[in-house]
Amino acid sequence: MNDATDEVPPIDPWLLGKLVCPVTRTQLRWDAGRQALVSDAAMLAFPVRDGVPVLVAREASAL
Repeated sequence: MNDATDEVPPIDPWLLGKLVCPVTRTQLRWDAGRQALVSDAAMLAFPVRDGVPVLVAREASAL
């Protein structure tokens, strides 16, 4: 049985490797449980809508 964080993100893996948090400029990770890109440094989760990451701080939710 796979853990929820092992699920494949809805965005291209190459793009995921290039994206950074707009607040801290640190790498983001995919969290399948939240269906969001997470910045551990900023403690924020950025939504992905229709396969498009929404990297706007006011759209993020706090962890």
